[in-house]
Amino acid sequence: MDVFPKSAAEEISGLRYFARMLDKIRLHARGELHSDYHKNLGHPQAADGALCNFLRVNYEDLRQRVLEGGSDEEVLAWCYQKGRRLNEGDIFVWNNFASKIGWRDWATPTLQRRKKELGISDRDDIQTMGDLFDYEEGRRK
Repeated sequence: MDVFPKSAAEEISGLRYFARMLDKIRLHARGELHSDYHKNLGHPQAADGALCNFLRVNYEDLRQRVLEGGSDEEVLAWCYQKGRRLNEGDIFVWNNFASKIGWRDWATPTLQRRKKELGISDRDDIQTMGDLFDYEEGRRK
C-alpha cells in the first residue's frame, strides 16, 4: 500500500503546506516516503525550502526538531520562536502563494511535464502543483 504525505491544502494554525512538509519528514525518517519525493526534501527551490525561508528557519534544524517529536502545532510554535512569527497578513500572503505554485510560475514546466507523463495533459482542472499532488496521491479523481 502506498503511503502519501498530507495534502498541500491542509492547514496548521491557518498555514497551508506546513503539515505536508512535516509529514514528509516523518515518513522519510520511517523509510515510508516514496523515493520520488526525496529530491525536493528541503530543497530551496521547492515548497519546503520556500516555506522554511518564509519562516526564517533552517530546514535541517526543522527536520531535527520534527524528529524529536511533538505535534505539528508544537513544531510551528518552535519555528515562530527560532525564526519569525507570522502575522495574519504573512499567512494570507503565504497561503495565496502556496495555493498557486505551478500556475504561471517557475513550477509550470514541471507541472506540464508531469501531466504529460501521467497522460492527463487535457485536465484543465489541474492547474497547480497542489492539484497535481492530490491527483497523484488519490485525493482527486
